[in-house]
Amino acid sequence: MIYGAAPALKDARHEPHAKVRSVSGLYIVIESRLLLRENIISSSNNCIKDTETINMGNCQPTIFPHNDFDVVADIKAIRKACKGLDQFDSSLFEGTDEQAIIDILANRCASQRLLIKEAYLDKYDDELVEVLKSELSGNFENAIIAMLDPPHVFAVKELRKAMKGAGTDEDVLVEILCTATNAGNRDESYVVDETLAEQDAVSLFEAGEVGLGTDESTFSHILATRNYLQLQVTFKAYEAISGTEILDAIDKETSGTLKDCYTTLVRCAKNPQLFFARRLNAAIKGAGTDEDTLTRIIVCRSEIDLETIKDMYLEKYDVSLKDAISSECSGDFKRLLLAVLH
Repeated sequence: MIYGAAPALKDARHEPHAKVRSVSGLYIVIESRLLLRENIISSSNNCIKDTETINMGNCQPTIFPHNDFDVVADIKAIRKACKGLDQFDSSLFEGTDEQAIIDILANRCASQRLLIKEAYLDKYDDELVEVLKSELSGNFENAIIAMLDPPHVFAVKELRKAMKGAGTDEDVLVEILCTATNAGNRDESYVVDETLAEQDAVSLFEAGEVGLGTDESTFSHILATRNYLQLQVTFKAYEAISGTEILDAIDKETSGTLKDCYTTLVRCAKNPQLFFARRLNAAIKGAGTDEDTLTRIIVCRSEIDLETIKDMYLEKYDVSLKDAISSECSGDFKRLLLAVLH
């Protein structure tokens, strides 16, 4: 199979297995975009000015490289925090100093944290991850360990966890694969072809609302290959042609995980930071707090656009992300997330 387009599926509403096949096809399209490098889960290097359009180059992270980075000082401080040794009397055991660990790791960029991990092993002949696992627990432990992985490794682990076991966590697959930095077929330029946008809008209209069934291959190809600015113009053209907003059309024409994939692709094309703000709110306001999603998004977006996500969250929900997390989380886990949020 050539990666880049799902197989054509005519009249999918009347084929009981069509949705399953089309979802697999779309995952193949999107999976080819999963870039195994440090910024794997960056949906774009571009951010937005308002809630409707992307403003190129306006993205703001919360974590930057630490200017006075001293890897030797850091590993010594972490060693002391884990061993719980009194600075004046090494015979006195004070317990793990979680705040010291937070102060260091939440203020170092991913590459600096990896240097800390390597230097710790070189100096003490101990794997820092294993040391921290023996000292920490629960959601706090999970978040700290996540910060010590290269972003692409953490993303792969999250994908594996989502697919492991009796059931598959489709929401996690959609979030990671549909927002991943392109490594395959998506045009990454900022060039807009209005003629192509009109053609694509017609193709989408004919593939969905006009026909008896939905031609998912057309939706998959356009949504997974056009650049974000191109898609924005296409969506406007679609609304002009059909009188229907593209998300409403997707809601009407598709269902299940395939609808979730298309919806995510459209929302990210319009405003990736608002998409993640919505995901964070769902993780906080659901039946129970989804700590894994909070960790994944806050840790992985911290060096990309987390500051802008915070702005979107406040604009959308009229409460700061820090306040929302403070009300739902507790203990060292809450302190870590708030430290990363700055």
